[in-house]
Amino acid sequence: MHEDSLEHALIQRYFSDCGARRSDVCLGVGDDGAIVRMPAGKDLVTVVDTLVAGVHFDPRAPAGTVGHKALAVNLSDLAAMGAEPAWATLALSLPEIDEVWVAGFARGLDALANAHDVALVGGDTTRGPLTVTIQVQALLPQGQGLMRSGARPGDRLYVTGTPGDAALGLAIEQGESGVPDVHRDYLLQRLRQPEPRLAAGQRLLGLASAAIDISDGLLTDLGHLCRASRVGARLDVDALPRSPALDSVVDADRARSLALGGGDDYELLVALPEAREVDALAALAGLDCHFTRIGCLVEAPGVLCLDASGETVSVAAGGYRHFGGEAE
Repeated sequence: MHEDSLEHALIQRYFSDCGARRSDVCLGVGDDGAIVRMPAGKDLVTVVDTLVAGVHFDPRAPAGTVGHKALAVNLSDLAAMGAEPAWATLALSLPEIDEVWVAGFARGLDALANAHDVALVGGDTTRGPLTVTIQVQALLPQGQGLMRSGARPGDRLYVTGTPGDAALGLAIEQGESGVPDVHRDYLLQRLRQPEPRLAAGQRLLGLASAAIDISDGLLTDLGHLCRASRVGARLDVDALPRSPALDSVVDADRARSLALGGGDDYELLVALPEAREVDALAALAGLDCHFTRIGCLVEAPGVLCLDASGETVSVAAGGYRHFGGEAE
């Protein structure tokens, strides 16, 4: 069979019915382009991420988790803006056609897309190194949206979830031993199948002043938010929330280091005006994502880490940089 025919057959078999069915999709997978209908009073948000085998995921990881994560990292960006995801496109590069792998990948992608009402409306497959690129388009109420640049001195700093789990999951994936199976499975899931905090982001619209998702490490991403908003931060490192798994597997110093410097958490770091704090906590009540105050924003630039007694703590930033390894 000609390669173009193989590509077409692959798309039809695994991706033509992938994702949610949305009434605003006029033309989806299978034509030269997709046609979607924009609702009145909405702004369009577009995000895109690429995952490369051996760089962003272990090629030996279950294919379904790769499909999940490829979409989840985009949805996490949208969560940080308070946006409602709607449509996605997929570019998939494969070294060879492995239908077992593609079927598993499509199942993972389909499950998360359906969970968040995302329609796969188009894309491309080609031969090459195993690489996944997904673009997602989302909707925001016109003129609204959380950004990194909206924070102000005096804002409270909050985080969802329990940062550090994914970093320990990566250590396990890379060979760290001696972790009990019950914690090992949980930590690997946190690495491979992060849960985008879309509901939290949407409920914080109109309440939070700024937000960013933690993909490159909490300290690194807090630095991004502070620079965009031209503020500094005082971080209470002893207030960092930790999962029972993290506390059970590593000591307190390493847990702190993983929570501050590890990447791949895809939690939300949120700046919240004091006057909105009670309303925000009420808005997030009932969501299973935790929401923990970990510091505040100040006028003086830079991020200062303090312990519970107010003493300065020296912490290496860690985190991930796309070019050059760890963040400075």
